[in-house]
Amino acid sequence: MSKKVTMQQIADHVGVSKFAVSKALSGKSGVSPDTRERIIHAATQLGYFAQKRNKPPAAARAAAGKAQPGQPNTIIVLIPNVRYQNRQSVYWGRIIDGITNALEEHHLGMMIVTEQITDNFAQLINPDAVLGLVGVGHISNQLLLEIRNLGIPFVLVDHEDPLIPSDTLFMNNYECVRRVTNYLLGRGHRSLQFVGNIRFARSFQDRWLGFRSMVEEHGIPLAQDARLLEFEGLNRSEMTEELEPALLDLADRKAMPSAFVCANDSIAICVMTLLMKMGIDVPGQVSVTGFDNIDDAALASPALSTVHVNKEALGYRAVETLLWRLGNPDSPMEKILLAGDILLRQSTSAAP
Repeated sequence: MSKKVTMQQIADHVGVSKFAVSKALSGKSGVSPDTRERIIHAATQLGYFAQKRNKPPAAARAAAGKAQPGQPNTIIVLIPNVRYQNRQSVYWGRIIDGITNALEEHHLGMMIVTEQITDNFAQLINPDAVLGLVGVGHISNQLLLEIRNLGIPFVLVDHEDPLIPSDTLFMNNYECVRRVTNYLLGRGHRSLQFVGNIRFARSFQDRWLGFRSMVEEHGIPLAQDARLLEFEGLNRSEMTEELEPALLDLADRKAMPSAFVCANDSIAICVMTLLMKMGIDVPGQVSVTGFDNIDDAALASPALSTVHVNKEALGYRAVETLLWRLGNPDSPMEKILLAGDILLRQSTSAAP
């Protein structure tokens, strides 16, 4: 039988005090983000998290997620409101619609928690009154630790933490972008650039990896402009402003690609706006693709070729996954990938 990993062993491994380890693993403040990450990483390596699996009272009493009289029937929907990640968002809002529909079918209540009140999460939430939690988008490592330590079962949508295992749901970002890239290569494009901050979200990173793998698979040298992977803008105005110097420089150096594969539709619309401002015809000279199929994609001029993400299905399936987890607490964690459909519109054509 394996020995139990102690906080003192983790402290010795990292070179910090046992008090710091306790703070970090309980999700409390008092240690720097860098130290917290090193402590959690060490705890994972040493098997601290693997030695116990919480079976919260709420989950144990829930009959496979079915609401029962006198039992908790509320699901928390956690949306870290990072500016545009909120219920009004054309992307995140649709996911929440799917969550809402699924909860209504199961006669369960919903409580939306945003970043504004997560600093007092433990004080505001009574774990015995909560059935589970669905996290939508990026959630901090510290907050996930706090949720885990409260014993609340949770499922994450479009986010995963390498150090805190959980059930997760994503679009099949990697394969979808491979298919988009393969289509462009099939239309004769040999000079392509990916556009999207690959540190912004796990989904962006997976889309970049799908793009890169398909280009390399075709034996085409990857001449990626690093500036197109690093910009920080979150709304279209900011993104357009940050992308403009890079696109102007590509044009000046006569290095403009024949196709841009963009990490989402908003980025793609910004790229098309800049290209047209520069007098470059889309798709006559340069093709552009997006991802997500937000409403603006079809309304753009030209209409944007993109990947359709069934956002409501992501939310609906997240609830189903959480309810399954409540009835099967000891089953292996799952990463669920939903397929997407490529929508070809007017922003793409054969290479010039």
